[in-house]
Amino acid sequence: MTSLSAIDRRELLWFFIFALLVLAAGYGLRDPWPADEPRFVLVARQMVESGDWWFPRRGQELYADKPPLYFWLLALAYQLIGSWRWSFLLPSLLAALGTLALTWDLGRRLYTPRIGLWAAGAVLICVQFVYQAKRAQIDPTVVFLITLSLWGLLQHLLLGPNRRAYLLGCFAAGLGVITKGVGFLPLLLIPAFVALRRLGFHGMADIARGRGRWWQGMALFFVAIALWLLPMTTMALADGDPAHRQYLHELLFRQTATRYANAWGHQQPWWYFAQVIASSWLPFALALPWLLTPWKQAWQARDARVWLPLLWGIAVLLFFSLSAGKRDMYILPALPAFALAAAPYLPALSERAGLRRLLFAFVLLLGTLLAVGGAAALWGEPHFELKIESERGLPPAADALWWLLLALGGGVLAVASVFRVRRALSGVIIGLGVLWLGYGLGVHPLLDPQNSASALMRGARELAGPQTEIGLVLWKEQNLLQAVGPVTEFGFKRSPEQQFAAGLDWLRQQPAQRRLLVAQAALPACAITTQADAVGDANRRRYWLLDADALAACLAQP
Repeated sequence: MTSLSAIDRRELLWFFIFALLVLAAGYGLRDPWPADEPRFVLVARQMVESGDWWFPRRGQELYADKPPLYFWLLALAYQLIGSWRWSFLLPSLLAALGTLALTWDLGRRLYTPRIGLWAAGAVLICVQFVYQAKRAQIDPTVVFLITLSLWGLLQHLLLGPNRRAYLLGCFAAGLGVITKGVGFLPLLLIPAFVALRRLGFHGMADIARGRGRWWQGMALFFVAIALWLLPMTTMALADGDPAHRQYLHELLFRQTATRYANAWGHQQPWWYFAQVIASSWLPFALALPWLLTPWKQAWQARDARVWLPLLWGIAVLLFFSLSAGKRDMYILPALPAFALAAAPYLPALSERAGLRRLLFAFVLLLGTLLAVGGAAALWGEPHFELKIESERGLPPAADALWWLLLALGGGVLAVASVFRVRRALSGVIIGLGVLWLGYGLGVHPLLDPQNSASALMRGARELAGPQTEIGLVLWKEQNLLQAVGPVTEFGFKRSPEQQFAAGLDWLRQQPAQRRLLVAQAALPACAITTQADAVGDANRRRYWLLDADALAACLAQP
């Protein structure tokens, strides 16, 4: 490990200033957006309001899709700051910065501080990493915990023995499991280490088989899981509540092993992640063809510093490819490992004329697409932009979005014209910086009232009046999260027909003080929309506010 010089410290400082600007741009300028953010924030808010931190709920129903650690982090961030708008992105922001710091430190320890910066920069430059870091998703937290686990395990296996680092790595993997079930993946480094040692790879720690004390790390892995699983299981089995037992079964079996082996959603072909890497990992993915030769040479040289993280990254890709259910963000935890394996070769590759031309073409294409898209929406055939505006709930001829796209495209093209092919890498960095600043500072506040459904729910409250209770039928999490004033719901997983029937029964009890907010897809033929209030569109749904008069024919039915 090389110590830090004054130049190293200065470069590191500027790197993290740039990273913070890119990742935090737009922070506090929007509320949670679908599909997942409103759900996760709603679950966390109900934890805070109810005091029940062990059995998460979405409305009146238990939510067993994910373990609770990320919801705890959201709730703690809120309690620290006191505002959901200003706190819900904090876990993702800190996790992303932590991932970059760990990647840099591993690169520094394995090679030099400069190589560490190349590794962290390769992560930061990826479109998928920044996009996910700017969202309240579980994945940035999982990526951080998995990278923390890699940080500990790779220090032990390549630079050790380092018992403390190994134990930390195993404990972090356990925390990853109670964040998202795949947190165990870093432990695949251990069989990879054994395999490479048998193949005669050098640069590995001399860990004697009898003194490795592997069991201590495995014990800490299970201790981390037990911090949540043991008390939750004890309460679920002891309190006699069948809903808690169903939650336990759903979370431990259906949402883990069954979901992996027999996925019921997001089904994709086995090669799906190849196209994800080719698109979502841009522009880092452009260097992959040039990396094949040095990686082959590193294999021939039996260099474990390159091949242990690389072999683990390949194993992660294979693991997720074997499941029919796939989403693009699933493989994001492998990105820091691939960046570490690539980092020692990136300085030389960045001087290759072919790669520089590709990077320049990437910036040029990015700017052109943004500029042409904005110009076409402003002055072209007004069909596709009207469709987008309608789906987003924007008023017709709301041109601010398209002017923003045009300006961003022009800015990126200006960057390309300044840096050209010779300094294409600098052009990529500045061009993406322009894009992310525009996205956070421009797109976030522009689309937030519609994307978050805050405008819709404020409109519903204005139409209903301050004291009228609103019942939600065929609702989404953002509707309940952004609801103003008294509101009730009739279950999330129930069918639209069941929700509407329950809503009618509820309306019958106090018809003068209650109204139903119904998504158009759930409106039955007996509803009289001419006597209802059209609240508006949000998230590709149209909503109606109906009182007893508008539902008189429905209420008359037995």
